[in-house]
Amino acid sequence: MDIPLTDYLLPMERPDNDTYFMRMAELVSTRSTCIRRAVGAVIVKEKRVLTTGYNGSPRGSKHCAEMGCVRDELSVPSGTRHELCRGVHAEQNAVVQAAYFGVSIKDSTIYSTTFPCSMCAKILINAGISELVYRDDYVDELSKRLFEETAVKVRHFRPQD
Repeated sequence: MDIPLTDYLLPMERPDNDTYFMRMAELVSTRSTCIRRAVGAVIVKEKRVLTTGYNGSPRGSKHCAEMGCVRDELSVPSGTRHELCRGVHAEQNAVVQAAYFGVSIKDSTIYSTTFPCSMCAKILINAGISELVYRDDYVDELSKRLFEETAVKVRHFRPQD
């Protein structure tokens, strides 16, 4: 006996676009291989997903869970010394995925579960991202200043009630 798919779905209100894409970013973050913070990012244009990214070790390399975290070992505070991390940030991976597959992300929106660091901010600005929607704050004053100096629109995501 076949049971219709609708019988498995719980009734719920249709989410607005910000909620829909942020939930996608949250799902993408579950693929993270970082042992300090799981971050997900989704790049969207005209209400269509272009690419996704999560933070973790480069393709083919060992995950931090196997190698340990040098930032933890050295007690490096959050928001500093990004170059010590072996992982690629979620926003960077989303941009790299676009380049890898030849997808233009100019004038698109990125949804990120965490406010980008200054390295990611520079990449997003130069990639032509026009809007950033983020859920969680991150301590990086340079990143905030870089976005303020540019035309990138920045919005803090607030879940719908």
